[in-house]
Amino acid sequence: MASRQLEALGNTTRLTLYRILVRAGRSGLAVGQVQERLGMPASTLSHHLKRLVDTGLVRQERAGTSLICHAEYPAMEALLGFLADECCADESGCAPAQEAVAQAEAG
Repeated sequence: MASRQLEALGNTTRLTLYRILVRAGRSGLAVGQVQERLGMPASTLSHHLKRLVDTGLVRQERAGTSLICHAEYPAMEALLGFLADECCADESGCAPAQEAVAQAEAG
C-alpha cells in the first residue's frame, strides 16, 4: 500500500491537493472549495481525487448537496511511520532509532 500511496503523492498536483486537505483539518473541504484553491476543471480534480481515495489517503462524504473531502490522518500517519521505521536501523548510536526503541519499551 505504501508504494501506491507514494506513487499517488508523486504527482505534483495530487501532492498539492493532499496538502490542502491536510491543512483543512478534520472538517475537510467541499470539492468546490478545493477546486477554487487549485483553479482546475472539475473533471481534472475528480481524476486526482479518485487516485487519492483509491489509495486510502482521502475519503469523501456527502453533506447535503456537497461532497466533502477529508485527509485520512491515520493513513498519513501509517505512511510516515513506514518511512521512518527503518531510520538509521543500520547505524549504531542513531538518535531516532534509539528514541523509537525507548518508546516501544516504555509503551
